[in-house]
This record gives sequence, structure tokens and C-alpha cells, in this order.
Amino acid sequence: MPRSNYEYPGYEKSGTRYYVRAFLLYTILVVGAVWMLMPFWFTITTALTKNPTAATMDIFPSEVTLVNFQDVIRKVPVGKWFFNSLLLATTATLFNLVFDSLAGYALGKLDFWGNGKLFLAFISTMMVPGIVTLIPVYIMLTKLGWVNTYQGLLAPFVASPLGIFLLRQQYKKLPSSLGDAARMDGCSEFQVFYKIYLPMTKPSLAALGIFTFIGTWNNFEWPLIIANDSSLYTLPVALFEVRAQFSANWGLVMAAAALIVIPTIVVFLLAQKQFIKGMTLSGTKG
Repeated sequence: MPRSNYEYPGYEKSGTRYYVRAFLLYTILVVGAVWMLMPFWFTITTALTKNPTAATMDIFPSEVTLVNFQDVIRKVPVGKWFFNSLLLATTATLFNLVFDSLAGYALGKLDFWGNGKLFLAFISTMMVPGIVTLIPVYIMLTKLGWVNTYQGLLAPFVASPLGIFLLRQQYKKLPSSLGDAARMDGCSEFQVFYKIYLPMTKPSLAALGIFTFIGTWNNFEWPLIIANDSSLYTLPVALFEVRAQFSANWGLVMAAAALIVIPTIVVFLLAQKQFIKGMTLSGTKG
């Protein structure tokens, strides 16, 4: 029987040395958390300040108001831009969950010729910077007539090598005996995938969903290139336009920035437990 941690030297939760180390650790964590949250806090406080300027911006505003949020909603079509971002991020997330889970299952559980080579091909694409494939993808979509369309906005994000890799590793950990038993009971291969293995990968699916949603929501480069009409702009591109149009009104610009950040925070808070489990790749080893 393995001994508990408290029986090993250095794990005793007592003594001056332990409390000093704990104090230093928590101090570093708190300072790091505050440092990371300061830009977001500054964005929110500026958005809640009436007529802020570079000289009057303060970490703790003396008067809180929603006038900047009201102005940004009234002066620019933020509702349309919000819809575009939500539609793109949600659709891309759903496509990734479906296609990446299917590909991950095939690479992790099915034995076919070229499995390993195909997996290496997926991994190799992760080493190629996105800027390298930007022009070829744009040319392909131009030939398809998808420039300045919702299809063009979505096409590069329907699947991801990272998601396939994440789920393939998760499926590899699950025991193959479960699938063999289901096949003996008459289940088809899709039923084995859908009813046996897929429910066991919920933590990884949650992590992939959060990564995909946030990454697509915050993407600036591709919507800027593919969308020529402002009615197709997503919020990050729209923020660039708002910054250029209202450069003197920092409150309005920060209100627009806050509208971009808040949905991603909500998504993370709703799925944070599953996200943490997925990042640790929890599961039963085969």
C-alpha cells in the first residue's frame, strides 16, 4: 500500500518553512492574476465612465454610467455584428465537435492502412503558420464564389488539426474492450462511436468547444480579408472600424471592446469544470 503524502519529508503541512513557501506561492499567484486582469478591468471602468479622456481615465471611476454602451448600440450596427460573430463562432464550434470527434475516433480506434501516416500529416499541418495558407485558401474560395459570404467566413474553421489531435489522444486512452463488446452485441461502428466512446470524451469535447468558440470569436485577420461588406463584419473587425471612426471617444471604443470580451467569459464560466477535465485529458487508460 502506498504511503500518504504526509509521511514523506517535505509534505508536512506544518512548520515555518511550509507556511513561508505557501505564502510566497499564493503571493505570486495573486500578483499574476491581478496583472492579467488589469487590462480587462481598465476596459470595463473606462466603458463605464462618461466622456473619459487620457487624462481623466481612472481605475476606479467616480461616476458609473451606461451611456457609452447606449451610444455604441445607437451609433453603429453592433447588433448585426454581434449576430455575425455569434453565428460564425457557434457554427464553427459545432462543425469542429462533429468532424474532429469523427476523425479522432477513426485515427484513435480504427485499424486501417496508413493510419499512422495520416495522423502525422495532421500533426505536420499544426507546424505551418496560418499566414502561409492564407492566400491559397483565399484563392480557392474566390474560385468558389464565396468571397464576401457567410460560407467564406466559416470555411477555414470547420475542422482543426489541434482538435483532431486532442480527441485522438483521448480515444487512445479508452479501452478497446468496450468497443469489442458492443460489436459482439450487434452494434454498428457508428453506434460504437456514438453510444460507447463519444459520451466518455465530454471533458475533451468541452475543452475543444471553448478553444474553438473563443478562437473563432476573436479572429480578426480572416473576416477582415474575406468580408468586403460591413454587414458581414464580425465584432473584432467592427472594433477596428469603431476605433477609426470614434478615435476621440475612448468610452465608446472601450464599450465596444467589452461587448467582444463578455460572451467569451460567459462561455468559459459555463463550461469551466469540463474544460479543466479536458485539459488534463482525464479518462480510463486502455
